[in-house]
Amino acid sequence: MMGRMAGFKIAVACCCFLALAACSKKNTPDLGADGGVGQAAPGSIREFELVVGDRIYFVVDQSDLTPEGTEILTKQAAWLQQYSNVMIQVEGHSDERGTREYNIALSARRATATREFLIAQGVNPKRISSIAYGKERPAALCDAEQCWTQNRRAVTVITSGAS
Repeated sequence: MMGRMAGFKIAVACCCFLALAACSKKNTPDLGADGGVGQAAPGSIREFELVVGDRIYFVVDQSDLTPEGTEILTKQAAWLQQYSNVMIQVEGHSDERGTREYNIALSARRATATREFLIAQGVNPKRISSIAYGKERPAALCDAEQCWTQNRRAVTVITSGAS
């Protein structure tokens, strides 16, 4: 009787472990060898995000565009000129360090710098709105530079006109 009970307990524990393992598997789509980029339709939100790039990053306490940021924004401007019916919103973000007020102001400067660069590249200002989120919508959550780097960003979101 004792051997059966021990076997039953082991079986139950194994079933619980397997159920937890099945639940913890990430449910991510298989994008194929090309990362799904080849499947992005021209003029689509997916093309904008994957091929052009929808976000740029900033240095700590800065709203100046980096060389990498200007490269991505140049691609965004060219894409937006090609698809002139697309409307966008630039979201400014910051990492969690600093006060709420400071981070709102910093993220507003980041969104403004992004918007002004796109306008200087020929995108109609009437097509671009901006918003400052500060530290309220982090892309990554942890108390380390690896997360803070991801949170210091401006994201260009397509609000209408694309598929």
